[in-house]
Amino acid sequence: MSHTISNYRLDDIDRRIIHALMADARNTSAPMIAEQVNVSPATIRNRIKQLEEQGIVRGYYASIDFERAEDKLTYLYICTVPATDVEHLAQEIRNIRGVVNVRELVSGTHNLHIMAVGETTTEFKRIMRSLTELNIEVVEKSLVQNEVFEPYAQYGADDAAPAWEPTDFLRLAGGTDVVEVSVSENAPIVDLSLAEAAERDVIDEDALVVAIERDGRVLTPRGETVIQQNDVITLISRGDEPSEAIEAFHTANQSRV
Repeated sequence: MSHTISNYRLDDIDRRIIHALMADARNTSAPMIAEQVNVSPATIRNRIKQLEEQGIVRGYYASIDFERAEDKLTYLYICTVPATDVEHLAQEIRNIRGVVNVRELVSGTHNLHIMAVGETTTEFKRIMRSLTELNIEVVEKSLVQNEVFEPYAQYGADDAAPAWEPTDFLRLAGGTDVVEVSVSENAPIVDLSLAEAAERDVIDEDALVVAIERDGRVLTPRGETVIQQNDVITLISRGDEPSEAIEAFHTANQSRV
């Protein structure tokens, strides 16, 4: 399997989306995820599209119990092939009738795992012959009883996280921070323009808003731009404490003078 390094940087919203899709892609909707991460459904749909375009989310697959469906059996073939041939052979194996999954390992022996479905001994002998014809050494084969998938826990919600925690954070040289934060309901800056927020000292003087993601679109902020609930704000903070720079987007205890 070839890998292309992506320059796309995951933030907390992306991670929560991936966690939800891994948990149950079929029954998870954009509005459901949006409610959890405090952004709009359109933003979630746009993020999913970006994750797909970047090759991070590669597809959505049904998990099938073939034995229950048609009394078929699933076998796992553990194989060893030269490291230089793994990718090429994986493509060839996918063409063998009955093969439903091929896993390439980067190094070591037993570097190719193949899942195949069949009903009779004849079918599995045919698959074995096909593998042998490709000069693949089958080290072991086993009947698969069950296979369970779980979402990656570190991409899930952290209930202990403070309310002001940003969705993404990057510290640059010179004490400058790039922070991404979702605007919560009743935050002091909601329904204020950036100019009004600066005049009323709602937004920290050391914070500069550089991008606004709203309903799946990225807006260039201007003085007259009004901040709305569920906006995803990217800002540059030059202060010592980034939490102070994002208070206006999360807390509701600051009065609008």
